[in-house]
Amino acid sequence: MGSHGEFVFVGGYTGDKGGDAEGIVRLRRDPSSGVLTRLGVAARTPSPSFLAQHPALPILYAVNELESDGTVSAFTVAADGELTPLSTRPTGGSDPAHLSVTADGRFLLVANYSSGSVAVHPLDPEGAPGERTDLLGLAGSGPDAERQAGPHAHMVVEDRAGILIADLGSDRVWRSRLDPVSGRLSAPVPAVTAKPGTGPRHLRFAPDGTLLLVGELAANLSWYRPAADGTLELAGEAATSDREGPNYPSEIVCGRDGRFIHVANRGPNTITTFAWDGNEAVKIAETPAGGEWPRHMILVGDHLYVTNQLSQSVTTFRIDPETGVPEAQGEPMAEASPTCLLRWTSTTIR
Repeated sequence: MGSHGEFVFVGGYTGDKGGDAEGIVRLRRDPSSGVLTRLGVAARTPSPSFLAQHPALPILYAVNELESDGTVSAFTVAADGELTPLSTRPTGGSDPAHLSVTADGRFLLVANYSSGSVAVHPLDPEGAPGERTDLLGLAGSGPDAERQAGPHAHMVVEDRAGILIADLGSDRVWRSRLDPVSGRLSAPVPAVTAKPGTGPRHLRFAPDGTLLLVGELAANLSWYRPAADGTLELAGEAATSDREGPNYPSEIVCGRDGRFIHVANRGPNTITTFAWDGNEAVKIAETPAGGEWPRHMILVGDHLYVTNQLSQSVTTFRIDPETGVPEAQGEPMAEASPTCLLRWTSTTIR
């Protein structure tokens, strides 16, 4: 990447979702200071609310979170961070909210939130998504009549044992297997059966292998370990905020050394930091997010970047490496209706 430095791409909600974003925005990140500089709109595309990158090719993927006919869009990324449209494909569902690429770079997985399904798109040698090879429908519901009347796939990621799908609607994290030849997913089985009303949103693996799960509806962080029957069983849980009023936690990040976990809280508008010792998550700080409705965040080295969707800004924090506590660095940067951040790493440039 040379003299161009590092880039961070911002996804957001455009007018079709009531937002003010124009598409995908490109920022430059100073590797030493962590400071972000806005370079402008890199691609105009409807509501690119979540972004992902190919593991080996300079290709960026975005969901287009549309209510009726969701799509995914792919872009080639130049050395200077410029985006060029590559292809767009329908996901077969509504409101796609998350996507990821398998480690071998052969398949793009997309979680259709409102319709509760997962789409599989094969990727050609150039990284372009092809026609869907599968559309896996989920089933189930939960006790929250408004939010859990049916399945709501909120995240889909590959792990060592298959594909994991966080389903806010059914209080499950499903596991499926992806056939590398047909591109089809096996019938899902519960990897995690969360407490009723949890609302699984996003998950992470701690470096020690523990599954960390954010419950959007229960406003908690829970953690799970392998059981004898192959499922993951609850090993502990903690509230993500002590503040009064509703809380809908959104994103979770874990430091490289696994000592600290950070969770974003929408409502209280805070970032909660937990100390993690491999057995328990103990809350050590709850820090103002610097804006309203912190929807997504990424950790890059000792810097934490948070999207404040409703106050339309991105906050930069520096994480104290000893205490794990974030401290705001400068003023939040104005950014229209931001919902996702993606650090663009030089390993993707061949």
